[in-house]
Amino acid sequence: MHPAALIEGHEQTWSWLVLGLTGAVLLAFAVLFLAALVSILGSRLTGGMKLVWVIFAFCAPFLGSLLWFAIGRRDAYLPARR
Repeated sequence: MHPAALIEGHEQTWSWLVLGLTGAVLLAFAVLFLAALVSILGSRLTGGMKLVWVIFAFCAPFLGSLLWFAIGRRDAYLPARR
């Protein structure tokens, strides 16, 4: 096999690998975002707080989703203060 053909084959392999990894990351991001939206809308928060979290999730999809699962979700299920 000609050396140029070997190099071209490796470049094509790397291209497919990068494309696959990019697709996997985008899919994971979309699943995280959709899971956060479903969780926000299904929480026991008031309508106003749900709206704030949904707007935050749409304005900063990755950070908003992560913060919802790290902070917001826990606060949504705490017993109400009297």
